[in-house]
Amino acid sequence: QVQLVESGGGLVQPGGSLRLSCAASGSIFSINYMAWYRQAPGKQRDLVARITSGGSTNYADSVKGRFTISGDNAKNMAYLEMNSLKPEDTAVYYCNADLIRWGVGVSSDYWGQGTQVTVSS
Repeated sequence: QVQLVESGGGLVQPGGSLRLSCAASGSIFSINYMAWYRQAPGKQRDLVARITSGGSTNYADSVKGRFTISGDNAKNMAYLEMNSLKPEDTAVYYCNADLIRWGVGVSSDYWGQGTQVTVSS
């Protein structure tokens, strides 16, 4: 089986920073990409940032210049460095991965349980 576990959420003041981590574990053959999504109360889950195994990244317009996604292929880890946080960044942040399990020929989508990020004074 495969498990994604997020960590690093919490309460931060506007203008502050947080770093989220996502650890993928289990019978993983390869990871095509890892991503961060977020979902605020009453809203849909939206893509925040994605990084491919080759290091290509893309970001939601709302976080460009403030958030940075990075990854460690050897450790099956992804990180989201969040700076200049705003109250509108408040949401549950979910880790997502598209990966191939050992013995399975196609990739599948996996999700973590989410970590709360609250930006408030």
